[in-house]
This record gives sequence, structure tokens and C-alpha cells, in this order.
Amino acid sequence: MFDVGYILNNILTTPLPSIRSINDLDVFIWGTVLIYLLIGAGIFFTVRLGFIQILQFPHMIKVMLKSRGGSKDGITSFQAFCTSLAARVGTGNMAGVALALYLGGPGAIFWMWLIALIGMATSFAESTLAQAYKKRDSHGNFRGGPAYYMQYGLGKRWMGIAFSLCLILAFGLIFNAVQANSIAVAFNVAFGVPDYVVGIILVTTTSLIIFGGIKTISRFAELVVPFMALVYLLVALYVCVINYAKLPSVFMQVIDSALGITQVGAGALGYAVGQALIEGIKRGLFSNEAGMGSAANAAATATPNPPHPASQGYVQMLGVFVDTMVICTATAALILLSQQLVPGSGLTSIALTQAALVEHIGQGGAIFIAIAILFFAFTSIVANYSYAESNLLFLKHDDKTGLLIFRFLVLAMVMFGALAKVKVVWTLANVSMGFMAIINIIALFMLSGVVVWLAKDYNNQRKQGLVPTFDKSKHPKLSKEVDPSAW
Repeated sequence: MFDVGYILNNILTTPLPSIRSINDLDVFIWGTVLIYLLIGAGIFFTVRLGFIQILQFPHMIKVMLKSRGGSKDGITSFQAFCTSLAARVGTGNMAGVALALYLGGPGAIFWMWLIALIGMATSFAESTLAQAYKKRDSHGNFRGGPAYYMQYGLGKRWMGIAFSLCLILAFGLIFNAVQANSIAVAFNVAFGVPDYVVGIILVTTTSLIIFGGIKTISRFAELVVPFMALVYLLVALYVCVINYAKLPSVFMQVIDSALGITQVGAGALGYAVGQALIEGIKRGLFSNEAGMGSAANAAATATPNPPHPASQGYVQMLGVFVDTMVICTATAALILLSQQLVPGSGLTSIALTQAALVEHIGQGGAIFIAIAILFFAFTSIVANYSYAESNLLFLKHDDKTGLLIFRFLVLAMVMFGALAKVKVVWTLANVSMGFMAIINIIALFMLSGVVVWLAKDYNNQRKQGLVPTFDKSKHPKLSKEVDPSAW
């Protein structure tokens, strides 16, 4: 069985580096701690759940096809899926992939694939727990996520508070600055629009949606996310078709860069593979968010169909697949099929993605990417806000004044992001996301027994030909911990 103690021992016995800046902290978290925790958690849940992301893939699709049902006046599983996908599908898919390829080489996309594949099991675990421990708020909406299962499943409110503070900082404030930054850069490249103008427009449109509440956010995501993802994939497919002869060599370039097959010299090989590994994991998590605990906040808002916590786990697991294996791969193909990926050139982030598509389809490519990132990043801003709002309510229930102040802080960070330097914004995002993921993964390990029981209960009912339905009385511990008004 996977040895969690061995992983934790390795982390605890690794000599601490000299941390003198935010950049040093970023390197330590991602270069040491999270490599162990993310891969460890992914393998741990993959094994304990019986390779669920592979063997149950057809059922995952089946559950998704039924996910529009189950809620007459609340939020459906599909709407919750779109909300989480709105947060996932953003700058990480376009700017983040470009940055990973620039810093880590083509092999970074291979490690993004791997972290997504094993991360699907982690996503199932956190989303299933979020559903099980969700609570109904004073407006009748469901709220939940890691902070809730830390308090009600582990009895550790202090842990939930620590997670909530990290999430509010990361998603409510810093990540929204990251999304706004990418939109501003893309529109400046494509149209020459000043950053402050983009910032004003984003602040205005964001305010119209976030003041509408969680149902407005989920309905907005349901309309926009499927459309924008489909259009982007069609453009990427067109580029692959017109460059079909290059596809085999590009694929081999990815594998070679990831595994160091043809690099000469042990030192060069270790550095190249290490860079690809670190950047792939870092950008992979930023994009698909598996194990971070963010998407679980959206998962908790749904009324699932079938009415069992594990069904939402299946739905959210598919979100990781779509985000990385489909959309991130599309971006990587656009870039690697072009001649624009030049180490040391300084052309990176969203500008690299734009330059790649310009090479393929002409100047209209820069305009298309600008519009695509507008939709991708803007929906991320909206979804990120909804995550932060749920955690703000966890800290202090129904504090209307505090919520109003927070909304204005979010809008201020959107404006800041449009005007800030990209490296500063990305580094802050990495660090805050890293702390959030560490807290959540520790909680997932501690609650892994509940995850396994819920998965087995769901699949046992399926084998009996029943519609899986959650009966909390079958698990005495859960029956005391879950909200009676939710289950």
C-alpha cells in the first residue's frame, strides 16, 4: 500500500533552504513540498479507489449526461460542474501552459498530463467529501468545501479557518488579479487597448454578476463555459489538421523533453527533466486545481443526480480531464506546432500563445486569443469569487457588511491585476495556492476512509441495479456529522 509516512518523512527531513524572498518561498513549496504531496495524494487515492478514473471513465460520462437533472429550483450538478470548470479554464490553460513550456520545455505538458490523470482521483475525493458535508445557508443555498469537511468531518475548525483564509487570499484576491492581468496583456497586444481601460471594463462587468449571488454565477457559467471551450477546441483542431504532418515529431519532442531520452550528460538531463517536472506540476495544478480544494466549493453547491455525494465526485473528476487532457493540450499543440517557442526570447505567457496562433492563421489569431482569454479569464474571476464568498460565510455567517467590503476588495484586485507586472502576480498566486493545497491534502488523507466508504456504497448500489441514494444511517459516524437539511 502507498506509504504516506514515507512521503511525510521525506518532506520533514529535507533541509530547509535559505528563504529570503517570495521567489525563494515559491521554489521551496513547489520544488520540494508539493511534488511529494500532489503525486502522493494522487497515487494514494488512485490505488484506494481502485483506479476509479480509468475503470469508471464510461460511468463518469454517463453521470455527466444526466447532470442537468436533480434540482428544480437550486443548482444542478451540471451548473456546479460549469462553475468549477469556469474557474479551472482560465489563464492556466492559455497563459499558464505557455509559461510552463517556456520555462520547462515541451516536456512540461507531459507532466501536466500525468498530474491530471492521477489528480482525477484526488478531485473525486475532495468533491465527494464536499457534497457529504455541505450545509444549507439562510437563503436555502448549499455551501461547502474543504473548510466545511475540516470542521464537521475532522472536528478541526481551526484547520477550516486556515484553509478559508488561504482560499480567500488566493482565489478571491490574487487569482482574480492573475486573470485580469492576462486579459489586459492580451487586449494590449491585439488592439493596443491601455491596461487601465481594460481594468475599468472588467471591474464594471464583474460587479454586475458578483452582486447577483451564487445562482446568478452558476447560470452565467452554464451558458458561457461550454460555448467558449467548444470554439477554442475547434480552432485548435483546425491548426492540428493543417499541420498534421508535424504531429508525430511534436509528440516525440514532448516525450523526449519529459524523460530526457536524448539529452547528453547526467547534469543536463537532470536539470532539463527537473524543470519540465516542476513547471508541469505547478501549472498543471494551477490549471486543473486537483487537490487544491477549490473546485470542491462548487461541487458542494449542487443537488446531485443520482442523489449521492459520490455522483458529484464523478462529475467533478471529469472537469480535471477536460481542463488538462483536452484544453491545455490544445494550447500546447498551438504553440509546439509553431516556431514561436524560443528559450530566452522573452516571448512567454499569453503573448506566446497569441504569437503562435498568428503564425498559423494570421493576425486574426491575436484577436481570437484576446477574445478567448476574455471569456476564459472573466468566467474564472466570477467563479473564483463564488469560492471566496462561500469561505467568507464559513468564517462569519451572514455578515452582510463584511461581504459588501469583500466584494469591493475583489473589484480592487481586478483593477490591480490589469495594471501589475505579470511576474509579481504569478509568484504571489503560486505561493498562496501552495499553502492552500498543503492544508487540503492533509485533510484528504485524514478523511480518506470516508471517501472510500462513500465510493463503495455508491458502486455497490449500482451493482444491485439501484439508483445510488445516500442513506446516512448506514454510516453511524457520518449520520452525526452531516447536515440533516442537506441529506
